Amino acid sequence: MAFSILPHLCLSLLMFFSLASMAKVISRFPASLIPRPEQLSLVPNGKRLLYETKYFMQILDHFNFNLQSYKTFDQRYLINHQYWGGAGRNAPIFVYTGNEGDIEWFAQNTGFMYEIAPRFKALLVFIEHRFYGKSVPYGDDKEIAYKNASTQGYLSSTQALADYATLILDLKKNLSAIESPVVVFGGSYGGMLAAWFRLKYPHVAIGALASSAPILNFESLASPYSFNNIITQDFKGESENCYKVVKESWTEIDDTAKQPGGLERLQESFRLCKNPFTADSLATWLGTAFAYTAMTDYPTPSNFLNPLPAYPVRQMCKAIDDPKMGNDTFAKLRGAVDIYYNYTGNVQCFDLDDHSDKHGLDEWTWQACTEMILPTDANSEESIFPASKYNYSDQDTYCKSAFGVGPRPHWITTEYGGRDIKRVLRRYGSNIIFFNGMRDPWSGGGVLNDISDSIIAIVAKEGAHHVDLRFSSNEDPDWLRQVRRTEAQIISEWLGQYYLDLAQFKA
Repeated sequence: MAFSILPHLCLSLLMFFSLASMAKVISRFPASLIPRPEQLSLVPNGKRLLYETKYFMQILDHFNFNLQSYKTFDQRYLINHQYWGGAGRNAPIFVYTGNEGDIEWFAQNTGFMYEIAPRFKALLVFIEHRFYGKSVPYGDDKEIAYKNASTQGYLSSTQALADYATLILDLKKNLSAIESPVVVFGGSYGGMLAAWFRLKYPHVAIGALASSAPILNFESLASPYSFNNIITQDFKGESENCYKVVKESWTEIDDTAKQPGGLERLQESFRLCKNPFTADSLATWLGTAFAYTAMTDYPTPSNFLNPLPAYPVRQMCKAIDDPKMGNDTFAKLRGAVDIYYNYTGNVQCFDLDDHSDKHGLDEWTWQACTEMILPTDANSEESIFPASKYNYSDQDTYCKSAFGVGPRPHWITTEYGGRDIKRVLRRYGSNIIFFNGMRDPWSGGGVLNDISDSIIAIVAKEGAHHVDLRFSSNEDPDWLRQVRRTEAQIISEWLGQYYLDLAQFKA
């Protein structure tokens, strides 16, 4: 069984188990579990306004001056004035740099910004990434926008950053808030964008909080084995037996599928719906659950991807180690993936053909085939997944077949840097917080050490994917509370310095 994973940062994983399976990219995100109102959204208790929805007329192409470039589209952004101190006081503006998906999803899972807004009297803005959600060019006609490389070519990180800069400056002008400082926030791909925005547009944002931002996951800056090594350690650290059961299961699944009646046995064991499937598609489904659970191994119950208990990796391993399962490997695995796919207990059967994309993430495939070339799918002999090497040529072949264009694996490091990052940024950059939780597979490509006095790395041994940005809970462990206090204090220092500079240069 060939086994490889191509990452979708926020988390979707484009998982391929053979070159043949690349004929269809599978973006596995669960059905939406959040409300999707048109204008206003409230927190779950319905008492506090989260945001109001607005639109900005955005230019299609920021970097050329032909007629096509001047076409426009409506870019959605969400705004919350509740705690803003106003333009007269130069109160700050906190901006979330939108990820590869519906911006409401991210806004409703970034509680840290709401919770620190009263302290800083901040205006909150969440900007949707072009080509996602309701911010689709060509009249919001996805059939045209996603048609081919001629239209999809306007989807890139550089265009997205220019969108954010243009929108922010226009918003400040309209609010008469020209001197209100801007701090950008983001998690995962959004965290990468936040860090890059601070580097590319320092005149627009005075600082950036880049949570779980794997900006070093390009080219050979990080090991292609790191992502799956961390998943392996997450499970192995909970239980040696749990790790061994999963590791040895791939061969058993493959062998069973080849036997007469083997697929029927697998279908019954995993309670699959009565659709045709293969050993590869089953392995993809299982591997997705293990990877996503490792990424979202939060210390409190969550509902970011799917409803999950606190410490879901631990719960998966408890299910695998349950003595009631005896030696039935498939029953053990079923119990484990139930934690991810069916924690509510409402699913009657699992449909491996259900590739619904309720969060609007499909266009990540284009980005993963052009500039976001993240070598993360290699597996060592000790990996919880079958051993494999990173194979760029497979990805290149698939992308050319799917889109008619090949990847540019060196573009991100050319445009944003990354090599010798400490030597370069200690003189060039400033005011960036990089948070990484070491249980998060993406931390292998993160900035884990301070670069300078103002480019700070905050590392949490027990942390998961952008856990610091989530709404706080009474159940949060002390280390997580301290992370958030530290981040808020650093932002306070940035703002304090900004106001001092503003007063000095006005004198």
